[in-house]
Amino acid sequence: MEQHGVMILNETDLRSKIYTIRGLQVMLDFDLAAIYGYETKRFNEQIKNNIERFDEDFRFQLNDDEVAEMRSRSKFSTLNKGRGSNIKYNPYAFTEQGIYMLMTVLKGDLAVRQSKTLIRIFKQMKDFIVQSQNVLASPELLKLSIQTAQNTDDIREIQQTMVTKDYLQTVIKDFTDPNIRRDYLFFNGETVEAAIAYSTIYSAAKQTIFVIDNYINLKTLALLKTVKPNVKVVIFSDNIGHYLHKTEFDDFCKEYPNVNIELRTTGGIYHDRYILIDHGTADEKIFHCGGSSKDAGARTTSISQVEDKSLYKNIISDLQQNPMLTL
Repeated sequence: MEQHGVMILNETDLRSKIYTIRGLQVMLDFDLAAIYGYETKRFNEQIKNNIERFDEDFRFQLNDDEVAEMRSRSKFSTLNKGRGSNIKYNPYAFTEQGIYMLMTVLKGDLAVRQSKTLIRIFKQMKDFIVQSQNVLASPELLKLSIQTAQNTDDIREIQQTMVTKDYLQTVIKDFTDPNIRRDYLFFNGETVEAAIAYSTIYSAAKQTIFVIDNYINLKTLALLKTVKPNVKVVIFSDNIGHYLHKTEFDDFCKEYPNVNIELRTTGGIYHDRYILIDHGTADEKIFHCGGSSKDAGARTTSISQVEDKSLYKNIISDLQQNPMLTL
């Protein structure tokens, strides 16, 4: 849909412009050019002027076989319409990380406005994936859910490198519209996106991560996927509601064998949630979590670091005596 020469995006339109190529969800250069009000040639010139920001996992060019396959899928008209009748080179594909990096390159009011729309629609699409996780039984859908967590980490890295750019701060930290749902929580007194808060805590672990949470599901695992390979993770839970299934757990372990996760019961005596990092070492940290990580940010909640760790010194020793959790 266009209005005064500018493409007005909605979720349906955006979904129609997302293709699966090389096993990745991507958008093509001519569609993105139209969204941002550029001719495709001018759009790619902007990218070339900032090519150091676009690694192969952010942007790649389709080969002849991939273009032919797209045409065989009845997308021939889409390619011709987007690139004109004189196609001199194959289109470029942008992964989601590349699209977020693109938002740091294109300037102006229109670019900021369209970037906001893209972020919000991507967010709505990710919310749908997480909220539908009870049907994620196949390895393919499991990978898709886990990839959204990786995308969040990649976006965080981009934000950190571009934090001095006012226009990007406006895009990423726009809290002015109460109708836009965001998964944020309070982390040590600051408003932080939920997945980033958990990633920050887990990435600090050098030896162990102990999670005490009676309500767990696939998202609980997805938030742990970037844990360092030598870190042992123990989740203490009674799996109330049976939200986490054995198939999901087994598929996760196969997909991410570097994440060493052990499941044990809590014995039904824990109400609150806790995360203990590097228990029994000089680097030990304890966090009290107001809500379950499976609902990360879905409702107003807080994560606070515990100052007096002596009050909790017997928790893990007692829990480690509990039997293994059977899913």
